[in-house]
Amino acid sequence: MNLPIRRALLSVSDKTGIVEFARFLAGRGAEILSTGGTAQAIRAAGIPVKDVSEHTGFPEILDGRVKTLVPQVHGGILGRRDEPAHVAQMQEHAIAPIDLVAVNLYPFEATVAKGAAFEDCIENIDIGGPAMIRSAAKNHAHVVVVTEPSHLARITAEIEANGGTSAELRRELAAAAYARTAAYDAAISTWFAGQLGQDFPPRLAFAGQLAQTLRYGENPHQKAGFYLDGSARPGIATAKQVQGKELSYNNLNDTDAAYEACAEFDAPAIVIVKHANPCGIAIAEDLATAWDRALLCDPVSAFGGIVAANRRLDAAAAEKITAIFTEVVIAPDADDAARAIFARKKNLRLLLTGGMPDPAAPGMIFRSVAGGFLAQSRDAGRVTEAELRVVTKRAPSAAEMADLLFAFRVCKHVKSNAIIYAKNLATVGIGAGQMNRVESSRIAAWKSEAAARAAGLDQPLAVGSVVASDAFFPFADGLETAAAAGVTAVIQPGGSMRDAEVIAAADAAGLAMVFTGMRHFRH
Repeated sequence: MNLPIRRALLSVSDKTGIVEFARFLAGRGAEILSTGGTAQAIRAAGIPVKDVSEHTGFPEILDGRVKTLVPQVHGGILGRRDEPAHVAQMQEHAIAPIDLVAVNLYPFEATVAKGAAFEDCIENIDIGGPAMIRSAAKNHAHVVVVTEPSHLARITAEIEANGGTSAELRRELAAAAYARTAAYDAAISTWFAGQLGQDFPPRLAFAGQLAQTLRYGENPHQKAGFYLDGSARPGIATAKQVQGKELSYNNLNDTDAAYEACAEFDAPAIVIVKHANPCGIAIAEDLATAWDRALLCDPVSAFGGIVAANRRLDAAAAEKITAIFTEVVIAPDADDAARAIFARKKNLRLLLTGGMPDPAAPGMIFRSVAGGFLAQSRDAGRVTEAELRVVTKRAPSAAEMADLLFAFRVCKHVKSNAIIYAKNLATVGIGAGQMNRVESSRIAAWKSEAAARAAGLDQPLAVGSVVASDAFFPFADGLETAAAAGVTAVIQPGGSMRDAEVIAAADAAGLAMVFTGMRHFRH
């Protein structure tokens, strides 16, 4: 049944479109009730409006904390028009029905995001707003609830077409209302947990806002959507897509992996990712050179990959990147010449974020399991040269040390078991996601051989490189495989029962080896 709007309560912090909406309702004979700044804006536009305090006969008290938490408001919202007892009680207590409630909440999330003081955050916790929203949503059979400015146009169109709102629309808006208050409460509870130093509170609530319904998930028979958590971390969620086809589930996942890896480095860096694993990473004096060195690691896998840069893209880098088929390019920015070059590839997605994420910043990551989900802090761990422990007879040279630290930082972003060969601040062989470390070592060595053949070189890229392992070598065989590939130095966490055996194997091969005391599993 289409219900007309005879009385509407409008009280919003985001006033986008609210004056026009009030004018539309008033033009159809509706009485407008309002509070505070919303009432002022409506009145300034010459639209008749009644303050809620005048409607209820009760003034705003406690610095405005109590202004709508009164029977005249909630009775008008919750009263059932089809229940004679409700109608009689409303008439007995002079409670007028309210047919539409438009409320968006105090900007608590924005207040927290700007680093406001504790008391300011507390004062931006809305009480009356959520109460009215929930009341209107519960009684959606008779009341329209509006929680987003984007709802106003659809409501207006339906009233213009049908003289009132449909049950279908009211139910849809009620569902959106409960989702909004749930997200609001989740933000408040998360903030409170942080204030109390609770990394893992007894009840964890979080919410996301749908950014995009995706064509499908990892496979065409799976459904998928992309949700935003409201954080300001630069990356896939905050990026502007300048050009290209719609991003897929796999594009989003791989692009996030590439950009997070690229953020690890201060020097100009290029990361090429395929199926969530890097297939080439390099740092250099400029992006074009970094691209050449990253591509050399595995040019076969780079075809159809995802490319991340940690600097503004220029024409030289854009020309090189577009020389092969690339699905997505993500960077903080791109100059006009680079954008023009990328524009030649109409299907290539170009994403610009405006900044780089801080790899050391705290944060949480989640993973679903049957019946629940796992939560852990982001792997923000980094080791410095001063924290390394030399365990072999020979210490690394300065050049080896630079490559060791580079390779171990790459390890954070490669699926376990992870083995990284690196030389001159570029990966030259990556072994990822194997069930044992020896196979990862062999695969990385094999890839360095294949890359050398593709480049027409006389010896595998791994010759003269260093090797990084994301976890300790449980036996000497993984290290011996790396030694056979031509490495000169090793970085690994250490901590195996057979560390002495592994150290002895390194000494026998003339390798330098350092322990980090930190591992980087990535499953």
